[in-house]
Amino acid sequence: MDSTGWVSSAPRAERARQVADVIRHQITSGAFDGVLPDELALGRRLGASRNAVREALGLLRAEGLVERRRGVGTLVVRPKYGHGLDRLAGLAEALEGYGEVVNEVRSAGVAAAPPAIAARLGLAPGTEVVHLERLRRLAGVPLSLDTTYLTADIGLPLLDADLAGRDLFALIEETCGRRLGRADVVVHAVTAGPDTATLLEIPAGTAVFALERLTHLDDGRPVDAESIHVCADRLTLRATLHRGPA
Repeated sequence: MDSTGWVSSAPRAERARQVADVIRHQITSGAFDGVLPDELALGRRLGASRNAVREALGLLRAEGLVERRRGVGTLVVRPKYGHGLDRLAGLAEALEGYGEVVNEVRSAGVAAAPPAIAARLGLAPGTEVVHLERLRRLAGVPLSLDTTYLTADIGLPLLDADLAGRDLFALIEETCGRRLGRADVVVHAVTAGPDTATLLEIPAGTAVFALERLTHLDDGRPVDAESIHVCADRLTLRATLHRGPA
């Protein structure tokens, strides 16, 4: 493996994918100001051949991340935004500085907890909870569709709060006077159904991240069960992991 992070002897297609991974990471890290260097300059920067760079850019064009414009060069079309998974933070907190996060509140009210949600929140099936559905936009572009169930004591005060303009985690801490402690998170990939795809403005069947999050107060009580569908081409989920004792 060389200093750029990939194996020089890898097959051609694999080498192009590896170069694409590096360029994608640099784009999401803000290394380029809208326009990428030309193929030769990118090759020198990455220690890769011009052919590998050309094929890598083709892969990124197919993803919709960059586009080629005559007389201008290769432009970043839609940068991915990073959301760390190693800190409990709301989307607006995590994306501060990238643009305004606005929540379109599609529904907000009291509902009977479905059995699976009741089990996650430690409630009896059918217990009244607060149900929220929000479409999250960043700089006007749909980013995620969030379905949230909150225990009644936590959720009811939020129905009179600014759910469109404020981050839910901050509102919870303000209204209940307690700190959030931790969240259990599971992420998997699913394909967007017709309704979800329409709201997120993506083709039906597009792969999206499905993030299941159960958030607890600082005393350990679970109060917030969320199912979040995130556009995989618009958000990168990342974490810093530390190896502890076996």
